[in-house]
Formats: sequence, structure tokens, C-alpha cells
Amino acid sequence: MQDEFLKLNQEVTDAVAQVTDLEALEKLRVEFLGRKGKMAELMKQMSGLSDEERRVVGVVANQVKGQIEGVFGEVEGRVHKAHEAQRAHEEWVDVTEPSIPPTRFGSLHPVTQVREELEDLFTSMGFLVLDGPELESDYYNFTAVNVPPAHPARDMQDTFYVGGQQNRVMRTHTSSMQVRAMKTHGVPLRMVSPGRCFRNEATDVRHEHTFHQLEGVVIDRGIHFGHLKGVLEAVAKHLYGEDTEVRLRPKFYPFVEPGVNGEVTCFLCKGKGCRLCKKTGWLEVFGAGMIHPNVLKEGGVDSSDYSGFAFGFGLTRLVMLKYGIDDIRHLEAGDLRFLKQF
Repeated sequence: MQDEFLKLNQEVTDAVAQVTDLEALEKLRVEFLGRKGKMAELMKQMSGLSDEERRVVGVVANQVKGQIEGVFGEVEGRVHKAHEAQRAHEEWVDVTEPSIPPTRFGSLHPVTQVREELEDLFTSMGFLVLDGPELESDYYNFTAVNVPPAHPARDMQDTFYVGGQQNRVMRTHTSSMQVRAMKTHGVPLRMVSPGRCFRNEATDVRHEHTFHQLEGVVIDRGIHFGHLKGVLEAVAKHLYGEDTEVRLRPKFYPFVEPGVNGEVTCFLCKGKGCRLCKKTGWLEVFGAGMIHPNVLKEGGVDSSDYSGFAFGFGLTRLVMLKYGIDDIRHLEAGDLRFLKQF
């Protein structure tokens, strides 16, 4: 029976000599060394031998088993090394070869660029940057900011209601975040909220149904109109240069009292008058005012103890002025020929 073990050893050596992949090697391992393999079958046959013969054959069997396992280990190392060498050859890269010039990966949308610039400015002044829902409730979009159902100001914002329901509307301004911010963060409060707004507009070069705004709110004890003007001047000088002046003229907004229309000196003609500013020397860029007591009340703020101001920038208009864009429809068209300029 010793000869059978030695014969098995030679059979294994011949079988693995031509193996070139690990899968085939594993099949041979199961065939010869598995629980039902040839080695196991020979070991079972030793039960019919006498004690003396088992001792002699057992020594040979153990030697052969060790040699077979050694052969499999050696061949596995050889095959693995060959595979690694092949992969290294296939993945080889000539690091001295000239690189392929990179293609343009794109850029941020001009609205995003201006929005992030303003966000950086306001966070440096201690403002929170808040995000709100574009699908808003009628309450937060209108009623909470002092525009009740019968108010004529609603006629100025013909809106997109969802499913014909009067309680869900695509927000018409970012002012809907005023009361949300008060209820969530309390007072004192300093926050800005940029985002998209939607109105049913007859689109032309200056009007679009989708546009961007940035709302700002400051509420604390002792806040007055001088604080508002100081913030607006800081923003105007940041956007258009230190020589920029701000002009505030009375204007009605339901959610502020008093309200103002904010204009800055034309950055193109420096106030002398040109085509951009329609020969006036001024550009209208924001609306603002002291927050109406009714709005503070809706936010759970005592107007006898706290006061505040709010302002709203038309981000889309700021972008058009900054880059000299003469048609608002370019900004939402998704035309890469236009966007690649930025």
C-alpha cells in the first residue's frame, strides 16, 4: 500500500505541473486532498491493515500528504506571482509620457456665484444662512407676512397653487422665511435666506416665472432704521465698490413699516447717467424696511420689547447687473453656450 501513496504523490506532481490559474488548482486540491478525495480514500483503506503495517504505512502516508500540500502551496505561489506580473504589465503607465490637456469641467452658475459671495459676506457679519421650502403654505407665504386673503397686494403676485388647493403655493418670495425663522430660532435673530421664487409672469427680457431672491432679517432690542441703512451700505460697497452710495426712497411693502426702495449709484457710469441706469445714475437693487408689528406677532415676538428690519435682494437682478446680462431668460434656459462664459 506504500506504493499507492507514492503513486498518488507522483500523480499530483504531474497534474499540477501544467496549472496556470487558481481556479483549476483549487479543483485539483479538492480532487486529491478534499474530504472525499483520493488521499482520504487511501487513508480509509488503512483500516484493514494489521497494527504493524498501519504503523509503517502511516509514516509513508503522512510524508506523502505533507509533500502534496507543499506542492500545492508552491504551485499556488507561482500562479499568483504570474498573475500579478501580468496585471502589472497590463496596468503599466509611462509616467514620462506627456499628459493629455484637461478639458473644461464646468463652472458654477452665475446666480450661485453671487449667492455664495453674499452668503460669505453675511456669515462674516454673524448672520445665519437658512434654507426654506419652495412649496410653501399660504399662511407663511402671505398671511404670516401681513398679507391676509383679501389684501390687494396678493394681486401683484399671481401665483402657482398646487392641485388647485389654496393652502399650498410655490413661494412668491423668500419673505416666507421671516416667521419660520422667528419660530425656529427665536430672538435675537440675524439671518439671510436665499432661494428660488415663482410667479405667473408674462416672460420677456426682464421678467421670468422663476427667479432668485435673498431675504435678510435682523431682530433685537433697540434695532432702528440706522442699523438697516448701515447693513445695506456694507452690502452695496461689497458688491460694487467703496465709492458706491445708497439711496432710500419710501415705498409700500405689506410686511414692513416704514418701507423703502433701495437704489445704489450705477457702477457703470458712477452716477453720471447711462443706458444701464436709464440716465438716472441709480440702480434699483433691493426693498427693505422695519418689520411690521403684525409680522413680529406671528413669529411670537413681543413688538413692544423687540424691533427689527428686513431686506430683500433680487439675486437674479444683481447677477444681470454684475455681468451685463440683458435677457433674464438666459439664466434659467440651461444653454451651455451661455453658461460656459462663467
